[in-house]
Amino acid sequence: MINRITLLLFIGLAFWGCEEEQNTTPPVNKWWEDYKYSSYMDLGSDSLVGEIPPELGDYTNLTYLDLKSNQLTGSIPSELGNLMNLTYLDLSQNELTGSIPLEIGNLSNLENFHLYNNQLTGSIPPEIGNLTNLTRLALSENQFTGSIFEIMNLTNLGTLYLNENQFTGSIPPEIGNLTNLTWLDIKKNQLTGYIPSEIGNLTNLIYLDLHRNQLTGSIPLEIGNLSNMIQMYLNENQFTGSIPPEIGNLTNLTSLRLDDNQLTGEIPSEIGNLTNLTSLNLNYNQLTGSMPPEISNMTNLRYLYLRSNQLSGSIPPEIGNLSNLDRLYLNINQFTGSIPSEIGNLTNLTLLYLHENQLTGSIPPEIGNLTNLTYLDLSNNQFSGIIPDEICNQGDSSPTLTGNKLCPPYPSCVEDYVGEQDTSDCP
Repeated sequence: MINRITLLLFIGLAFWGCEEEQNTTPPVNKWWEDYKYSSYMDLGSDSLVGEIPPELGDYTNLTYLDLKSNQLTGSIPSELGNLMNLTYLDLSQNELTGSIPLEIGNLSNLENFHLYNNQLTGSIPPEIGNLTNLTRLALSENQFTGSIFEIMNLTNLGTLYLNENQFTGSIPPEIGNLTNLTWLDIKKNQLTGYIPSEIGNLTNLIYLDLHRNQLTGSIPLEIGNLSNMIQMYLNENQFTGSIPPEIGNLTNLTSLRLDDNQLTGEIPSEIGNLTNLTSLNLNYNQLTGSMPPEISNMTNLRYLYLRSNQLSGSIPPEIGNLSNLDRLYLNINQFTGSIPSEIGNLTNLTLLYLHENQLTGSIPPEIGNLTNLTYLDLSNNQFSGIIPDEICNQGDSSPTLTGNKLCPPYPSCVEDYVGEQDTSDCP
């Protein structure tokens, strides 16, 4: 009897426990409640989910609000406009949608405002122009549309990220008012029109990236005023005209990209003033004339890209001064003459592309000094004579030599790579 009672009691307790478990729901995590009277809320990378609660608008003591790198969804609540003491607001790297609420314009003490890498849409509201204390604004990697004009009176801005959106229209001349800018990134939008000459007022700029827009016209001469510039990217636009000689004033530049435009004329000799350059890319333009020997002054160059232009004349022997070069692309031009023996000084080269030119003469034995080459393409020129045995010093390189006038016998290391040769003039 006692065992039976004990069993029934156990079953009853077990059933009650299951029922209790089934009816229990986890409490809502109101992560914001602990900060009611705080001035500092840093919950970045804290695995937060759900929407930003409108109740945050009651936390008017906040001066610092960081919710970046979570999984927050929904729109930015307009109630955040009540946080008049905020100096720092970071909602970046979430999954926020909708537009920037107009009430954000109330945050007149804001100095740092980050919304990058969300799914925000709509245009920049005029009210953002009220945030005149902003020093850093990051709206990149969203789906914003419309003009960038509303930002042009934020004269305290030091860094401005508008890249990877769908902004349209032109770069307003008023951008010249942002004289405190050191960093300007507007790449990968749909901007049209010219670069305004007022860009030359931004003499504190060290970084300018306008690439992959639809900008037209010539590169303004005033670009030469930006003497503090370290990196400048104007590639993948529709710029025409010549490269202004004033670009030689940017003596602090380490990286310059003007590729994928419609630039014409000669490479200015003043480019040789850019002795701090490590990368120069002029690929895919319509540049003519010869390679200026002054390029040899840029002894810090590691990457020199001149492919797919209409450059002519010989490869200057001074190129041998660029002993730090890692990659040299001179292919798809109209270069003539022979490869200078000084090419053998470029012992750090890993990639050398000279194909599809009109180069003649024999391959210099000094090419065997390039023992770090992983790829050598001399195809589709008019090279003649014997291939020097020194070409086999290149280790893992598999040279492409087809489409020349090279004579057998061929060194064993290149027998499989000579392809078709016009041997009609061979002995």
